[in-house]
Amino acid sequence: MPEISHFFGIVIGMFYNEHNPPHFHAKYQEHEAEIDIQTLRMLKGTLPKRVKAMVLEWAEEHREELLNDWNLGRERKNLNKIAPLE
Repeated sequence: MPEISHFFGIVIGMFYNEHNPPHFHAKYQEHEAEIDIQTLRMLKGTLPKRVKAMVLEWAEEHREELLNDWNLGRERKNLNKIAPLE
C-alpha cells in the first residue's frame, strides 16, 4: 500500500486500482480502517476514538488532495504525498 501521509503513528495509504467508492486506508498499531473520501464514513474496520477523530480531521482538510490521489491511482500513476496533521 503506497503511503501518502504519516502522523502521530498513523499511516495513511491508498491501493492502486481499488474498488469504489473512493477511499483511503488508515493504520494505527493493530487497527486498520477504510474511510470513504467523500462522506468520511468508515467503510470497514475500526480505529481508537482519538485516532479516528484525528484521521477524520486530517481527511476533511485534505479531501481534494485525497480525491486527486484516488484518480492518480486509478490511472496507475504515482500518488502525491499529503501533509500530515499538525
